[in-house]
Amino acid sequence: REKDDRYKIRMPKLRVAQEYKDKRKSVVDVERNIFKFKKSSEEKSRKREKEEKFFRETFMYDKEINVINTATAECSVPSERRVDLPVTAGEQLDVIDVTEGHAVICRNSEGRYGYVLVEHLNFR
Repeated sequence: REKDDRYKIRMPKLRVAQEYKDKRKSVVDVERNIFKFKKSSEEKSRKREKEEKFFRETFMYDKEINVINTATAECSVPSERRVDLPVTAGEQLDVIDVTEGHAVICRNSEGRYGYVLVEHLNFR
């Protein structure tokens, strides 16, 4: 045992101030959170572009998409067709266009588009 101890290299432990250690960890955590945020926002923007492309093809909508008004859904309504927008009670919707019937074209917070009956909406 004495021979092993003799050849063992002892490295002094460098002490780092606790404040500096905490600061260093927090900076690293913040940088990681920034990268995660960018990645998720890129995925969301791709999804929104895909939904907009589908909307333009399905509805044959060639105008510029402008929000006319915002409305809140009064009750939950499932969609029966692909062109109808499923709505939950209290959900905020952007009104994009008004049609000739009792429906308006809306966009929800996820970026999906579809028809919603005016009866189910509460305008401010």
